[in-house]
Amino acid sequence: MIEIKNLTKKFDKITAVNNMNVKINDGSVLGLVGSNGSGKSTLLRLLSGVYQPDAGAILVDGKKLFDNPKAKGECYFIPDFPFFYNNSTINSTAFLYRKLYPNWSEEQFNRYCSIFPIKRDARIINMSKGMQRQAALILALSTCPKYLFLDEIFDGLDPVVRHLLKRILIDHVSENNMTVIIASHNLRELEDLCDRVCLMHKGTMLMEREIDALRLGLRKVQVAFSEVPLASNVFEGINVINVWQNGNIFNLTIRGTEEDFMPKLDALNPVYISAMPLTLEEIFISEMGAAGYDVNSIL
Repeated sequence: MIEIKNLTKKFDKITAVNNMNVKINDGSVLGLVGSNGSGKSTLLRLLSGVYQPDAGAILVDGKKLFDNPKAKGECYFIPDFPFFYNNSTINSTAFLYRKLYPNWSEEQFNRYCSIFPIKRDARIINMSKGMQRQAALILALSTCPKYLFLDEIFDGLDPVVRHLLKRILIDHVSENNMTVIIASHNLRELEDLCDRVCLMHKGTMLMEREIDALRLGLRKVQVAFSEVPLASNVFEGINVINVWQNGNIFNLTIRGTEEDFMPKLDALNPVYISAMPLTLEEIFISEMGAAGYDVNSIL
């Protein structure tokens, strides 16, 4: 288990992570989503021991991570831009990792080298962005990490490799109880893979929730009237997060279950009501708007 307690990290006057608290259970896949500069990448670097917290602590299986080689040996971090030396190849990097990572598996290494179409003796720095990510994934998975941290890992991967990666990660989580934390702006990919999501904004965690529960808690609703009610607040008593009106038609984002709000909408005598669950991307936009993010000026 990973426990994040009152975690804070600052860079000069900028607070990248601000007093964050969260527990991440073993064998789970957590998605980190948020606005640009929300602190996702900084959090991953803190979790992997690259950065030292300014305040608070990260506990991995009850032990502090920073300056703990044993704990770091069970963690692997692939940053947004994986670093390789100029002459690094998959084979030469594997030679180094065999000595650094106690759980290194030669069987897994040979397996992933056969699955991903990359030459083991080619210079990684000369490869395309997508191929460099595949090289990083081969090496990461071969260390058999207990905790795998991925930053924008889907960026640059073609659809076939993205599907392959998700299948591999799901297999590792189910078979080896591996914990995966993925920061990504590709919410469609996270929706298929993660069981929980953490929404970050300006260094704080707005929420951390199961994706299924998140979907159940928000609905997009379209309501049409023959005549719009004259009340100043038509939807009073309903937890409406966002509303857009086009004549007699209202498009709403409502927090709550249909059992909660449908009777109240029916009481307004509409001619038409339609309610549907939101996608993860729609949830992200709604929650960021509720947090004061100026979504409308961007969209």
